[in-house]
Amino acid sequence: MSRRKSNQLPNNLPQLQNVIKRDPLSYKDEFLQQYRHYQSNLAIFKINPLLSNQVFEDLAMFLSQVSHCYTNELEKFPQEIIDILTSHYMVMNPDVRMTLCRSLILLRNKGLLSPTSLLELFFLLFRCNDKLLRKTLYTHIVKDIRNINAKHKNNKVNSTLQNFMYTILNDSHALAAKKSLDVMIELYQKNIWRDVKTVNVISTACFSHITKISVTALKFLLEKNQNDDSESESEDDKPTEKQLLLANRVRKKTRKSEAKLKIALKNMNKQKKKHSKCTTFSALYLINDPQGFCERLFKKLGNSTERFEVRVLMMNVLACLIGVHQLFLFSFYPFLQKYLQPHQKEVTSMLTFYAQACHELVPSEIVEPGLKAIVNNFVTERNSNEVIAVGINAVKEVCIRCPLVMTEQLLRDLAAYKKSKNKSVFNASRSLIQQFRLLNPSLLHEKDRGKMTVQERNVRPNEYGEMSSKNYVPGAELLDENEQINEYDVESSEDECSDIFQNKCDDNIVQEECGENTIDNEEKESKAARISQSKIFTNDDFKKMEVQKIIQEVNPHKKRKHENIEETTERKELLHVEDIEQIISKKKRSDKDERVASVKAGRDGVKRSFQKNRCNEYTSTTNKEKKKNKTFMMVKHKVKGKTKKSFREKQIALRDSLLKKKRKTKF
Repeated sequence: MSRRKSNQLPNNLPQLQNVIKRDPLSYKDEFLQQYRHYQSNLAIFKINPLLSNQVFEDLAMFLSQVSHCYTNELEKFPQEIIDILTSHYMVMNPDVRMTLCRSLILLRNKGLLSPTSLLELFFLLFRCNDKLLRKTLYTHIVKDIRNINAKHKNNKVNSTLQNFMYTILNDSHALAAKKSLDVMIELYQKNIWRDVKTVNVISTACFSHITKISVTALKFLLEKNQNDDSESESEDDKPTEKQLLLANRVRKKTRKSEAKLKIALKNMNKQKKKHSKCTTFSALYLINDPQGFCERLFKKLGNSTERFEVRVLMMNVLACLIGVHQLFLFSFYPFLQKYLQPHQKEVTSMLTFYAQACHELVPSEIVEPGLKAIVNNFVTERNSNEVIAVGINAVKEVCIRCPLVMTEQLLRDLAAYKKSKNKSVFNASRSLIQQFRLLNPSLLHEKDRGKMTVQERNVRPNEYGEMSSKNYVPGAELLDENEQINEYDVESSEDECSDIFQNKCDDNIVQEECGENTIDNEEKESKAARISQSKIFTNDDFKKMEVQKIIQEVNPHKKRKHENIEETTERKELLHVEDIEQIISKKKRSDKDERVASVKAGRDGVKRSFQKNRCNEYTSTTNKEKKKNKTFMMVKHKVKGKTKKSFREKQIALRDSLLKKKRKTKF
């Protein structure tokens, strides 16, 4: 009787692999036999690497599975596979190449290979024209580097791999360079290699002559971390601390509600601490030499023959870098000025780039030609209302960043559009007027300034190069001068925040009713200066300031005062296209065909008739239904109806009826 095929050792490699993992010493002879078999097949493979060899593939995977059981015997096995792939990776059979790569991945997972030697080989294999292989290697590289830095940052390995990737990015082979760039971007977005060196290595790819690589690097510099976006989206759905405290203040006080509030505040503080560890800014802030980077990129933009979309990306990166780092690139403004035309493609993006590149360190003489071009090309009567609104919004964003560029005559001309009947133009003009009430109200007409205090009327923007400094900590006036530093700890507000909030709000209400809380701005500044000069602020003090700000915002009895000028005029470092568009489109009146189509679309396909509500649908029709099919001449006399009698006719009829009754009574 023949033995079963599943029990044929050592030829059945899966079964032999299973028993070796259980008892390596007992099956060492069988292992050595298969190892010699592998060596003979390896010699055959080296003669002709083009051929497919299924036996060689099975033996390589078998040895990788049991390599941890015979480390001494298989000491040279990993290096043999690395040498084979390094020498013949371009001419090998795809199946054999994939099997050997999976074998190396298995050896790396068992800790029998160093990460640097293997990852350098895998970056080299990105040159292969094998999409499945590149996807497999990409996934392994990201996971392996993430596992290396799971417990703590391995700076030695990271530095070696980053230096190697820098050389790969300059490789002439497009596939290898693109995949290496994708790996670095993926590691940055997963907070694994989120450091300055990674950003600067990626930024060098912006100057690549390969369009795909340069576009990928430019988009990376413009986007925020995906994890941060997902976190912000999830935070939008949850109530804020201010909302929780206000809800607890106006509802009925119970032990259960107080306990829920404490738990919610505790969880919210935990989330804040967790999110504070992550950086929420763009990679633009981490570039080492932004001025040199901008000059090189602008030179490439001037000589570029790429399609328009790629050049728009370059302009976007340049504008963001200039605005964020407040750089000097004066030739960039006249370059953008030629694109500031209403018929220009992506014109709103061009206006955004121009406003983004403006900042207070740029002389007004440099920005003024572009501002005049916007006004002359957009804010004119020959253009549509949407174009005028976009132009005024662009002027407003430019003036927020460079207020000295606006003149009195130009501002009053733009303010006259507040009388427009179009809502978009009206809102844009009113927004510009409101902005200059805070920036420089003296440029506005007297009737446009509104009700303002003497201090607010005397507000002036800083001259070019002038810096404003304060001798106090902003928000220090919210603290009590006689209060000890550690009177109550805001750290314990997880348990007592609702009580503190309730008491403080009640105190503020009483003070406002008694007229004790009406403090002038000068008094606030003097109080803040006294407190700032008399103590050293701790973290608890800053947390108390935040609690007091929340109390003031939530207080329903407090009248809304003029907003702080510094908060309302603070410029956004990164401007968006939506800030300039802000167009309120009026709904176009539909014509007859559109109304008929809308009516037909609302029907459910059922024919309406008088038969619908009948018990028997085969009964005869009524006179009312028959009248629907008759001609007008047949029903003309019935359509006319009865005519009403006049008052005189009613008098005569009443007289006749009374006389008739009288005659009947005589007989």
